[in-house]
Amino acid sequence: MPEASDTQGILRQNLVDAGCAPETVRQCIALAQQKETGELTRILSRHRKTLLDTVHQNEKRIDCLDYLLYKLEKQHR
Repeated sequence: MPEASDTQGILRQNLVDAGCAPETVRQCIALAQQKETGELTRILSRHRKTLLDTVHQNEKRIDCLDYLLYKLEKQHR
């Protein structure tokens, strides 16, 4: 766990916790050091969209399973 004053360490840990690939972590840290916030924001927004797409895809899968379970329970009664 990085110290509270270790801004780069905190950023790195947050990126890792967010599921960023090692190359993305390195790229984001470099952009942050260069104060390239526009490009950093673009990369983080793209990663967020990817994560959200995964959530939506899994929600659809859960809905399919819920429907299947509902139909099976209905047949069992």
